[in-house]
Amino acid sequence: QVQLVESGGGLAQAGGSLRLSCAASGSIFSITAMGWYRQAPGKQRELVARILSGGSTIYKDSVKGRFTISRDNAKNTVFLQMNSLKPDDTAAYYCRISTPRYEYWGQGTQVTVSS
Repeated sequence: QVQLVESGGGLAQAGGSLRLSCAASGSIFSITAMGWYRQAPGKQRELVARILSGGSTIYKDSVKGRFTISRDNAKNTVFLQMNSLKPDDTAAYYCRISTPRYEYWGQGTQVTVSS
């Protein structure tokens, strides 16, 4: 059974940095994409960043130039480096790994940015 375990969330001051990690346990075959999503209280879950199997990346406009998504294919791990954090980045962050047949989600890690 595949499980995604996220780590790296926490409290940061505005302008600070955090690095999120998401490691998959179990065997996952034919990963097509790995990504990070976030959900703030009272809001819908939204895409933050995504990296496709070929290496191309997609970012939410408001995080471009501040966040960087990367991966370690050998370890089925995806990272999100978050710099220049803003209070609006406060949310629960979820990782997602996609294959042709399945979608896997992590349990979420809280990021809180104070002004």
